[in-house]
Amino acid sequence: MRCVWVHVEHAKAHVICNETSMTVELEKAAFKGLDEDHLRLNDPGNEACRLHSNGTHVIGFIPLNECGTMIKEDDENLLFSNEITTFEDVRDIVTRKHLLEVQFSCQYPKRGNVSLGFTVHRDNQTITEKGFGTFTYNFEFYPDILFDTMINPHFYPLDYEVGDKIYMQIDATTSINNTVLFVESCSASPYDNPNYQPTYPIIENGCVQDSTVVIYPTSHNKQFRFSIDAFKFIGLHDQVYISCSVILCEAGNPNTRCSRGCLPTTPIGRRRRSAVIETGAHFISQGPLRLQSTPENKSSVTGLNLNMAFIAGCLLAAIAMICGVMIHKFKRPAVRYQPLSSIEQ
Repeated sequence: MRCVWVHVEHAKAHVICNETSMTVELEKAAFKGLDEDHLRLNDPGNEACRLHSNGTHVIGFIPLNECGTMIKEDDENLLFSNEITTFEDVRDIVTRKHLLEVQFSCQYPKRGNVSLGFTVHRDNQTITEKGFGTFTYNFEFYPDILFDTMINPHFYPLDYEVGDKIYMQIDATTSINNTVLFVESCSASPYDNPNYQPTYPIIENGCVQDSTVVIYPTSHNKQFRFSIDAFKFIGLHDQVYISCSVILCEAGNPNTRCSRGCLPTTPIGRRRRSAVIETGAHFISQGPLRLQSTPENKSSVTGLNLNMAFIAGCLLAAIAMICGVMIHKFKRPAVRYQPLSSIEQ
């Protein structure tokens, strides 16, 4: 692991890297005149991604797989990066008044033990939004189509063979009854970051993208059940995380994103946040899943190889026998015909 120091004007942000998170400490002297309550990370939606402060510093504790942390890689290292920026309204997604921008990162060697530090089995995600109060998303894997008992968190990471059915369920828990859950998108990635490339789309803009996806009926409107056939990323990646973008909407309202369902293209200006008819889109994820080739496939290949070897051996033996007969025939003394003596005649 290597810590990266970031300079901001004449002040200095100190970054501490460990196996599961980054801790950044920014001197308040670096942003005199700015409100520290208007500083944010890439994705501040989760309570765990809030910045804190003391008398001299603003402090952020950033898990490697949350808060919009970006992941890049080269042949030797993984680079996790995030940034602290200013905002006027928490709902804004663009700004033209960036008064402060502090980028920081941590670098880890691929050959180290950083993979042991990734959080296995993500806990429930609790969010508070105007008009919807406090609600919780729960994303779990199940062993079969019955969806009776979720897989024990202590069993993570989960092992699947390529082609196995992976059963998943997303639940939303809220005190407001007149709400419905909508899964806008789901994708798979080798790392627990929906922005990591490559990602494999499973559901996009409410439309199913993978031909093996099956959606199952649920007992209430705040639940979503589906399955997909297990697959493996081509290359060295042997693990998969599933990330989904989810929304809560006012039930029965035709103007919500939930009511519009599958849209082949990304809708523009869909959020009527002032009417408080739906929440913002929130990313939830679960994993990792460890994928491996199906033993049956390996057995069939091995059996095929043995059969081919046996057939080849038989052919070689037959050729050897034919050659031996021919050699024996050519080496045998030729028959000489001589006239019989007069006595024998």
